[in-house]
Amino acid sequence: MGDFYELFFEDAKEGARLLDITLTQRGSSDGNPIPMAGIPYHSADGYLARLVKAGQSVAICEQVGQAGEGKGPVERKVVRIITPGTLTDEALMDERRDNLLVAIYPQGDASKPEEALWGVANLDLASGRFVVAEVVGQTQLETTLARLAPSELLVGELTQLPAEWENLKGLRRIPPWQFDKQTAVRKLCQQFAVQDLRGFGCDELNPAIAAAGALLDYVQETQKSALPHLRSLLVENEDEALLLDAASRRNLELDTNLSGGQTHTLMEVLDATATPMGSRLLRRWLHRPLRNLAVLQKRQTALQELQANLFELELDSNLKSVGDLERILSRIALRSARPRDLAKLKDALLGLPELKQKISPLKAPLLKTINQQLAPLPELADQLARALIENPPVVIRDGGVIASGYDVELDELRDLRENAGGFLLKLEEQEKERTGLSTLKVGYNRVHGYFIEISRAQSDKAPVEYQRRQTLKNAERFITPELKVFEDKALSSQSRALSREKQLYEELLDVLNENLASLQQTAMALAELDVLHNLAERAETLCWCVPELSTQEGIAITAGRHPVVEQVVTDPFVANDLNFDPATRMLVITGPNMGGKSTFMRQVALIVLLAYIGSAVPADAAQIGPIDRIFTRIGASDDLASGRSTFMVEMTETANILHNATSQSLVLMDEVGRGTSTFDGLSLAWASAEELAALGAWTLFATHYFELTSLADDLPQVANVHLSASEQDDYLVFMHKVEAGPASQSYGLQVARLAGVPNNVIARAQQKLKDLEALETQAASQQVPSQQVKEPITRQANLPPLQADMFAVESHPLLDELRKITPDDLTPKQALDLLYSFKKLVDD
Repeated sequence: MGDFYELFFEDAKEGARLLDITLTQRGSSDGNPIPMAGIPYHSADGYLARLVKAGQSVAICEQVGQAGEGKGPVERKVVRIITPGTLTDEALMDERRDNLLVAIYPQGDASKPEEALWGVANLDLASGRFVVAEVVGQTQLETTLARLAPSELLVGELTQLPAEWENLKGLRRIPPWQFDKQTAVRKLCQQFAVQDLRGFGCDELNPAIAAAGALLDYVQETQKSALPHLRSLLVENEDEALLLDAASRRNLELDTNLSGGQTHTLMEVLDATATPMGSRLLRRWLHRPLRNLAVLQKRQTALQELQANLFELELDSNLKSVGDLERILSRIALRSARPRDLAKLKDALLGLPELKQKISPLKAPLLKTINQQLAPLPELADQLARALIENPPVVIRDGGVIASGYDVELDELRDLRENAGGFLLKLEEQEKERTGLSTLKVGYNRVHGYFIEISRAQSDKAPVEYQRRQTLKNAERFITPELKVFEDKALSSQSRALSREKQLYEELLDVLNENLASLQQTAMALAELDVLHNLAERAETLCWCVPELSTQEGIAITAGRHPVVEQVVTDPFVANDLNFDPATRMLVITGPNMGGKSTFMRQVALIVLLAYIGSAVPADAAQIGPIDRIFTRIGASDDLASGRSTFMVEMTETANILHNATSQSLVLMDEVGRGTSTFDGLSLAWASAEELAALGAWTLFATHYFELTSLADDLPQVANVHLSASEQDDYLVFMHKVEAGPASQSYGLQVARLAGVPNNVIARAQQKLKDLEALETQAASQQVPSQQVKEPITRQANLPPLQADMFAVESHPLLDELRKITPDDLTPKQALDLLYSFKKLVDD
C-alpha cells in the first residue's frame, strides 16, 4: 500500500510480535479499531527472512492496477505465497545450502511403516532441480529425509506418521486428493510438455509420481506463475549410491557438527569453492556418494589434470565472476529477477569465453564435456551489456535501470524530463526580472508538482495571473498557466518513461527465458567445474592422494589421516595404516580413552566416503574396494523427547546395523554395551561382534571390554589392534599410533587425572583398584568346575572383577537342580531320593 506492506487484524498482532514493529490501527470494524502494522517495501526482504525463519508462510499482496484508473481503490491481488520450502529470493536463503521442498506418499499399509513403499519427491525451486525416488520402510525413509534435510515437508492429511514426526519442523498436511496419481501424471506431462513420463524413467514409480504431482501443485499454487525452469524429472536409485543413515551422517559430522554448528566439519575443510552453486553441488556429492566407478573415475581423471595445471590455469577468478548463476536463472524464470541479477548474469556471460579458452586444451573426458556445455551466448551478453547501466538499482520500481542509447523512445522521454531543470532555472530568472520579487523561487515536489514560491512579505505583490496553490508558514506558492502546461508535459514524460522502462525490462526477461535451457545447462556445467577445481586445489594444498577404486574386496590405506582433526590440532597428526582383506574383515580396537580410537575409526569412514565422491583422500596411498553402506555407532546420546534413554538409542542404532549391514558394508562400532551392567553389556557386545563377523562386514570394533580380544583366537577374520600410550610417573602420554595386538591396560585413572579429577579422588580410586585386584586374584585362585564354564572368556591380569547386574538374584544350587527335573518322568522311588538329596543340600 504505497511505500509499505501492511498487515491487519490478527496478522498485524502476530507480525508486530514476531518482527518487533509498532502495532497501530487504521479505521474500525463493528465499532472496534482495526489493528495494523507495516514494513517499508524497500526493506521487506529482511523482515520476510525473519518470518520464514520463524516457520511462517507469507502471502504477498501487491498493487496491480494504476492509480487514477477507474473508481474506487487501486486493484490488488496475491502475487505469490512465500513458504519455507519455496524460497527463491537471495536474501531469504543460505546461499551455500539447497532449500528443499519434499513430499512423501506411502503405497501399502501406512500403519505398518516398515512394510510401506514410500514415494519421495524433492524440489529446489531456487535451482529447478526436481527429483523423485522410492524407498522401502520407515528406516530408509528416515535415512532419505536425513540426507535431504527438507525446509518443508508435504504429507497427506490421512497419512499416518510416527508420533515423533508430528513435531517435525516444516511439516505441512495437505488434502489427500492432491496425491491422486492420474492427476499427477497429467500435471507433470503438462509441465514438461511431454506425452508421458517414460522418457524420465519413472512411469512405473506410482507413489513417487503421486508425491511429485502433489509437490508441483503446491508450488504452482504458491508461486502464482509459470515454472519454465522446471524442465525435467530426475530419478534417484538407492543402488547407485553409498548409503548413510541419519546416525552415521551425524557422527561423521559431514556438514554439521555434533553441537549443531558448521565449524570443524568435513564440509568446512573441503569447501573452497568459488561459487555458491558449486558449494551446494559439493554438499550434494558429500551426502550422496556414488558407487558408479565409471563416473567416479572420470571425476578423478578431471581432478588430476586440473591439479597438474592448477597454477597455470588460474580458474578461481573466472569462476568467482560467475556468481550464483543457478539461482539467478530461477528468479528470471519466475519473473522475480531484480536488475542486479541481470547485471550479474551479464558479467557471467561476458567472462565465459575466457574460461572456455582456458579449459579447451584439457584432455580429461569430463572436462571436455563441461567445455561443450558452456554456452557464452555472445548476442545475449551484448544485449544485456547495452541494456543495463553499470551499477543498476536494487529494484525496477523507480526506474534508472535501462542504459541511455538502448531505446530511442525512452531516450526522448528522459530528455524531456531531464531538461526540466534548465527550463525551471530560466523561468525563475525571467519571473524575478519581470516581477521584481527577489524572494521568488521555482520548485517541485512529488505531492504538489511544480510551483512558484514567494515569501510571505512579498506575496501580496504577486502578479494577477499567479494562481494560489499552497500556503506555508513563511511563504505562498503559486502556479501560472505557462508552468501548468510544462508540468503536464513533464510529469507525463516521467510516468511514460518509467512505464517504457518497465516494458523494456519485461522484454529482457522474455528474451532470457527463451534461452533458459542453454543458460541452465551452462550453470550446471559451471557448478561441476567449480567442484572439480575445488577438489584439485584441496588435494594440492592439503597433500591428499587420489585413491585407487577397485572391484577387488578390501580396504588398504597407507598413512591415513583424519581430514578435519589434522587441520585443527597444533601438533603433527599421527598417520595410521589400515588393511582389510578377505582374510581380515574385523579389527577389535582397544586402548585408553582419548587415545585416538574414535578418530582412527572416523578417518577410515571419511576416507572411504571421499573416495566415493571422486575426491582425493588424506593418505599417502589408498585402495578402496566395493562398499555399499557406511554405518556408525559412536558416542552417547539420548532422545528424551521420544522417551529413549542413552542405552536405548545405542541399542536402536546397533539393531539397525545388524539388520541392514552386508558383507560390503563398512561398520564402525564404538563402546557397544557400556550403557548397562558389565555382564549385560559384555554379552551384547560379544554377540554383536560375532554377528558382524559372520556377516563378513568390514568392521572397526572399539571396546574397553578386553574379553572381546579373545575373538581373534576363535574367528580367523578378526584381528586385534590397539592405540598405544605411555605412562610416566602416573601421567599418560598418548602416542595415537595403531599397533597390532590388544592393549595392555585401560589407563582409566590416568585419563581421569588429565580431565582434572581432584587428586584425593584419584588417590582413593588407586587404593580401591588395589583392593579389587586383590579380590580378583583371590577369585582366580579358586577352582571352577569345567562343566560350569559356558563361554571361553579370558580375563586380563590386574583387572577388577566384572560388575554383576544390580537387578540379578543370586542363584541357589537347589534352584538349578529343580530346573533340570521333569516331574512326569520320575518314579516314586526317584522322587523320594531327590527329596532326600535336596534336604541334604539345604542342611549343608
